[in-house]
Amino acid sequence: MNSVLSLNCCNSLTFFLQGYDYTSGVWQFEGDGYVPNGASGVCIMQVFGATLSNTTMILTVYNGSLMYYTKQVLVQDIYDKWFHLNVIHDADAGKVKVFIDGALSLEVNDRGRASHYFKFGVYAQNSSSYYMESHWKGIKVYRM
Repeated sequence: MNSVLSLNCCNSLTFFLQGYDYTSGVWQFEGDGYVPNGASGVCIMQVFGATLSNTTMILTVYNGSLMYYTKQVLVQDIYDKWFHLNVIHDADAGKVKVFIDGALSLEVNDRGRASHYFKFGVYAQNSSSYYMESHWKGIKVYRM
């Protein structure tokens, strides 16, 4: 699946892959992403579903940095570059791993058992820019 997602008006344009929701097992999202300069305060990818909140994990972009929520910078200067993203969620063990360009960038506990699925696109967060855009290609979901 290849897509270009851009907004000038609203707070969300996201895709989720219907039929790939899960409550157990090890699942992987894979794809190539691109965020142009100027898109800030946006979620570009998430593992939806959790006990303690709506999401198990989200990746955001603020001022050119790719972040885990707003807590931890994973990549600085992400604008205008393609990056390869792998997100592995072991729902049984309650763990999420994020690989960017093949390197382990994040390993965290998930936020509880729920019905989960992967979402990607643009979704406004706090202090979002008026213009939001992300590009995606080569999207794949695996049950491992």
